[in-house]
Amino acid sequence: MQRAIVYFFVGTLVSFLLNYFFLGSQGWQLDLYYAAAFGLAWGIAYFLDNEKFTLPQKLMYSFGAMAILVAFGAFFFNLELAVPSVIKFSMVFVAYYVLASFRRSKSLRK
Repeated sequence: MQRAIVYFFVGTLVSFLLNYFFLGSQGWQLDLYYAAAFGLAWGIAYFLDNEKFTLPQKLMYSFGAMAILVAFGAFFFNLELAVPSVIKFSMVFVAYYVLASFRRSKSLRK
């Protein structure tokens, strides 16, 4: 769990710095929100990369995280700006498991 939290913060920080300084800013608040979606995806993917979670549980946790992202985004910004956070979350989440699939253990933890 501690490593998942570290992945969340490191992913958020790296994504925010890249978006804000190099890729063009849409305002620091929105960049921070998108960066948090990126970090959350890496953190949750790492956390769920465990044998104790079944596939339906992994799906429910990831869909729950996406629903929370949309709710926060719609509350603080608007729904039109919240949807890209789900796309970023989904891409990172899938990328984690694609990378894991190339390993013999099918996990990036082992």
